[in-house]
Amino acid sequence: MDLAGKKIILGLTGGIACYKAAELTRALIKAGASVQVVMTQAATQFITAVTMQALSGKPVFFDQWDARVDNNMPHIDLSRHGDTHADAIVIAPCSADFMSKLARGVCDDLLSTLCLARPASMPLLIAPAMNVEMWQNPATQRNVKQLQADGIALLGPDAGEQACGEVGMGRMLEPAQLLEEIIASFQTKVLRGKRLLLTAGPTFEAIDPVRGITNLSSGKMGYAIARAAREAGAEVMLISGQTALAAPYGVQRINVLSAQQMHDAVLSKIAGQDIFVAVAAVADWRVTNASEQKLKKNPDGSAPALSFEQNPDILATVAALPSAPYCVGFAAESENLLQYAEAKRLKKNVPLLVGNIGHETFGNDENQFVLFDVEGHTSFPRAGKLQLARQLVAEIAKRITKTSH
Repeated sequence: MDLAGKKIILGLTGGIACYKAAELTRALIKAGASVQVVMTQAATQFITAVTMQALSGKPVFFDQWDARVDNNMPHIDLSRHGDTHADAIVIAPCSADFMSKLARGVCDDLLSTLCLARPASMPLLIAPAMNVEMWQNPATQRNVKQLQADGIALLGPDAGEQACGEVGMGRMLEPAQLLEEIIASFQTKVLRGKRLLLTAGPTFEAIDPVRGITNLSSGKMGYAIARAAREAGAEVMLISGQTALAAPYGVQRINVLSAQQMHDAVLSKIAGQDIFVAVAAVADWRVTNASEQKLKKNPDGSAPALSFEQNPDILATVAALPSAPYCVGFAAESENLLQYAEAKRLKKNVPLLVGNIGHETFGNDENQFVLFDVEGHTSFPRAGKLQLARQLVAEIAKRITKTSH
C-alpha cells in the first residue's frame, strides 16, 4: 500500500472530469490513504457531495463558514489540525478559473483559501482539466508558468477527445495515472536530473511469419524499475519486447520484437544517457534460415532443420563504449546463481549486476534477487517487484553518487 498512513485533501473544482475524481478517491483509499474531499460550488454541479462522502467515508466540505468546525476555520483546521493533518493537497479536476485563482492568490471560497493558507512545506498538486482552447489560451499558459514558479506541481494535462467533442490538450489524466503521480510525489528524488535507458520484456526470434522462439519473461520487473526510476526523478526511456503491460506514466516506450531490433534501438538512444539497465530477457541465438512462408509438417514426420547464430550482446556492447553510462545487468539463472551471476558481471565488465532465479520470477508479481559488485554480493529478500525496484534504484543512486566524487 504505497500511500499507507498518508492523508490527502482532494479538492474538486467545476468540470465534467469530476466523475474521474470518484474513481481517484477509491484508488487513493485502496493505496492506503485517507481522503478528505473539499468541493467548490461549481463542482457540485457535476457530482454530488453525497457521492464523494460515500466514497471517502468522510463528510465533504465546501463552505468556508462551515459550523461543523469548532473554531469556524476550516481553511486552517482541515489541513493541519488533529486527525486532519494533511500530507498533500490534490486538486483534481483543476479548472482554468481555479488555476487563475491560485496564480493570483485569490481566496474567495473554502478550497482556494485552504490552498493559500497551507503550510509552505505541504505539497500542492493540481490536475488541469479544460477545453483545448482554454488550455492553449495565453492567459492560461501565463498562469501555468506562475504556478510552476510557485512550486505547485502540475499533473498533466493529457491530449485526446474531450467532452465537448473537440480534440487536443486539456484532458485530465486518468485516475490510474494520477495515482502514479501522487505516489511518485512522495518518493525521494535520488535520480533527479539523470537520464536512464532501460530494456525490458522478452525478445522474439522468428522461425516463420507466424511462429518463433521466445521466453517466459512478462516484463514486470523491468517496468517496475522504469516506474521507480521516474519516481526518483529520472528521465526514463524504456525499450521493450512484447508484453501485455502499459508503460508507466511519463515513461517513453519504444517497442521492439527481436534481439537485433533491441540492440539497434539501444545503440541509437544510448548517447547522453547516464544509466543503462539491461533487464530484458534477450534470446542468446536467432534463427538464420527463418522461412518466408509458414512451415508445413513434413510427410515423413521429421522436424524442420533450423540453424542458429548468436545474437549481439547488448549489455557488453554498451559497457564497452568509450563514454559508457553506468551499466546495470540482470542475470536470470536456473541454478548456481552466485557462481554464474558473478562470472557474468566480470565477463560483461559491468559495475553492478542483479541475479535471480528466472523460473521463480517470470510472470510473478514478486521477486527476490542478489546484487553483485566489486565488493561481493548482497541478497534482497522476496518482495513485490515495485518495492524491489525502488530498492534497486536507491542502490544505483548511491553508487553513481560515490563514483562521481
